[in-house]
Amino acid sequence: MTRSPEDHGARFDEKAASYDDDQESPEYRRAMELVIASAAPGPEETVLDVGTGTGAIALALAGRAKQVLGRDVSKGMLDRAREKAAAEGIENAEFREGRFREPNVTEPVDVVVSNFAMHHLADEEKREAMSVIAGSGPRRFVLGDVMFFGEPDPEEPFFSPEVDDPATVGTLADALTDAGFSLTGVERVHDQVGVLVADRAERAERSDTESEAGTDAVADPAGIDGETTAGTASEGPIVPDEGGTASHEE
Repeated sequence: MTRSPEDHGARFDEKAASYDDDQESPEYRRAMELVIASAAPGPEETVLDVGTGTGAIALALAGRAKQVLGRDVSKGMLDRAREKAAAEGIENAEFREGRFREPNVTEPVDVVVSNFAMHHLADEEKREAMSVIAGSGPRRFVLGDVMFFGEPDPEEPFFSPEVDDPATVGTLADALTDAGFSLTGVERVHDQVGVLVADRAERAERSDTESEAGTDAVADPAGIDGETTAGTASEGPIVPDEGGTASHEE
């Protein structure tokens, strides 16, 4: 059962001061690393980080992009992100209130990222969110999150049914496809944690030579509802071409 954006905002306001120190699981850290590596923005591109939290992914990408727009429902998290940006002297990262289905962005964006946030939405809300994200015009969407690669183990600690509503990888892939994206990378970090990379469908149809340029490792999206060929915590970016913290969505 999911909660309202206001409920999530209040919950994460209370966690803001210690949030960065609390995110120590290797799965969380690996997902964040993969989201950053896979975003691969160009120096003239704009990145939107939805569910930015304390801004870890947004600030990591700020040096690679023209600007980064961090959006979250938690005022406490946004305040912490601004403090970190000021301390690091980062001037091209903007942090404002916003959510998946109302990201509070008027300009086109080139890359959208999100890490450990969309699982707060019900499946139909996820579909709506992906449609809104597609409407902002990005060439790429990178999603790191709690997601199911098979039957979830209720003993695992990656989600809480009272506040979270994770989807299967197949459900997320279908929603991305319906929104006009093509799934180009799947990384299985854990049975219940993964990173998906989706490009605009027309961009994903490039030649094999172009798509392989500059690659280290690529996850095979085959078998999307169950096993993938990607190993746990594999090295390198999961998408071959072109050149995120958790939070707190509705």
